[in-house]
Amino acid sequence: MSWVYINGEFVPAEDAAVSVYDHGLLYGDGVFEGIRAYNGRVFRLEEHVKRLYDSAKAIMLEVPITEEEMCSAILETLRKNELSNAYIRPIVTRGIGDLGLDPRKCPKSSTIIITQKWDAMYGDLYEVGLTAVTVTVRRNSPAAVPPNIKSLNYLNNILAKIEANVKGGDEAIFLDAEGNISEGSGDNVFVVKNGTILTPYTMNNLKGITRIAVFEVAESKGYPLKEVNLGLFDLYTADEMFVTGTAAEVAPVVKIDGRDVGDGKPGAITKDLIEGVSNLTQTTGTSI
Repeated sequence: MSWVYINGEFVPAEDAAVSVYDHGLLYGDGVFEGIRAYNGRVFRLEEHVKRLYDSAKAIMLEVPITEEEMCSAILETLRKNELSNAYIRPIVTRGIGDLGLDPRKCPKSSTIIITQKWDAMYGDLYEVGLTAVTVTVRRNSPAAVPPNIKSLNYLNNILAKIEANVKGGDEAIFLDAEGNISEGSGDNVFVVKNGTILTPYTMNNLKGITRIAVFEVAESKGYPLKEVNLGLFDLYTADEMFVTGTAAEVAPVVKIDGRDVGDGKPGAITKDLIEGVSNLTQTTGTSI
């Protein structure tokens, strides 16, 4: 039996539910995180929980437990489900209100933690590489719904994924309203050009935890890395390209909008970074 944590209690997964009046359901009014556990350790648990609370603060959502209590609840949920390799989804919703928008009508937020066994998101595509497509739908403007708020309102991402599915892409690549590369539908974007790793600033994309791990591995291996504005030309002429995320980990992209990236195979720097980040996830973290 699988168990879900809801407001301090463990409920069988098949019975886990929220009210139809929960503003998380009605309006996407809430925040979440995606976290991974490897070999009995949760990778960068504190960083993920901190980002969850930052997202909540940005939308004036009061989380009913402390960051330390959230970390403890996540670990206990993993133990309850006897999971040592897992994907973890902590969620905080605005809670039960009415059919109006006013969040003041929701007196108490709700905390949910879901865990499940998790394998490689892209299967054997880590070896052969992903096909990516840019999409016509633009990333939410930081002046509207800032992408750094990891909110339950993911319709922007879903629209991009729908378009990628129609176009036959494994992943969608967003541009922002100015034509700069933003991110994937669920991951950060990197390119390699002339030995230098390039990635967009985080004003128009999520401050990814795996993204930072790539920064650290690149520095340790002596690869130059820069945050810059990137456009379509930079994707089309890249020597290598890859995306990063908690679920995706580090995944090579070998084709973008019908064009081969480099020689059409995962690049040497990308493969070196995949190995380096894998070493981090497999050997570090908070013990379950």
